[in-house]
Amino acid sequence: MEDNTKQPLTADASLYNGQPTDTGLSCPSTRLTSCTPSIQENTGGVSVENAPTENKQWFVLRVSYGRVIKAKAFVEAKGIECYVPMRYKEIKKQGKKRIITEPLLPSFLFVHATAEQADSLLQDKSIKALENRTLLSYYYDHTSHCEADPTKNPPLVISDTAMDNFVRLTSIHSPHIIPVTSENIRYKLGDEVVITEGEFKDIHGRVARIAGQQRVVVELFDGCLVATAYIPKNAMKLHV
Repeated sequence: MEDNTKQPLTADASLYNGQPTDTGLSCPSTRLTSCTPSIQENTGGVSVENAPTENKQWFVLRVSYGRVIKAKAFVEAKGIECYVPMRYKEIKKQGKKRIITEPLLPSFLFVHATAEQADSLLQDKSIKALENRTLLSYYYDHTSHCEADPTKNPPLVISDTAMDNFVRLTSIHSPHIIPVTSENIRYKLGDEVVITEGEFKDIHGRVARIAGQQRVVVELFDGCLVATAYIPKNAMKLHV
């Protein structure tokens, strides 16, 4: 069964998430100096303060279906930071409106670790003793190849700047933040903008029309797009 545990409204939007393993081949990934986001509330929703952490990177890992809680607990038990965006969703129960939280992207877990730590998570056998399914696997970057072996793709790594912007957006307590696909959005002009007012202030993305509304879409990587709520024209400016 899929894990659909709900968290209270006060739950942090920062730690959660869980799908089939990728069929790509692993290889050593490029060493990058990464940053650890510190989420703090402010008038714009959240701010992300970067503290340089040598050799750590943001890896995108797939999580097998219905095992979000287990994946989160497993990674944290190893003392490794992970990020799972949560969705704040309005529902009606017994005629009353309630806001619940659920994973925004149930197939992905973002792990801030060294390449060695990420490899150790995937090779750990203790999690497989009770179940036949692999808990975690790399999401591979199919747009590039390993220098040592051109037939292999490296694990996908997210830049600090892109991850910071994504964390800012997905940490805002709003039921109007939604995951989208490239098929169900229509870019108005494709303008790169930065939001200047309201709870989404400082979010960078592209202007799009979704379900008749003007929104800003943040694309973390191909296939991973998240849209803000409606953003009026006077609340954004072109990003140079």
